[in-house]
Amino acid sequence: MIETLWVIILSFSLFAIGIFGLISRRNLLFILLSLEIMLNGIILLFVAASNLHGNNDGQIMYLLVLTLAASEVAVGLALVIQIYRQQQNLDVDTLTKLRG
Repeated sequence: MIETLWVIILSFSLFAIGIFGLISRRNLLFILLSLEIMLNGIILLFVAASNLHGNNDGQIMYLLVLTLAASEVAVGLALVIQIYRQQQNLDVDTLTKLRG
């Protein structure tokens, strides 16, 4: 059995990788992917904490966050596809310019 400490370290590592990807990438698709990596780290932390305390609340939170992540991906990908169709670019720096 994997110790809970290693799972917590892995979850914080996933969250840190997601934060790094969120800060360093300028492409909307990679930003969306980084958000999903961060959510997976949070989900893993909920499951590890519930395993540590011996209750099932973390698994219930896992299902809720997984549902939230699925809806976020659906809406986010729809927005990314629409932006790409209009702008032919997914760079965040070029998308911040206002059209007047």
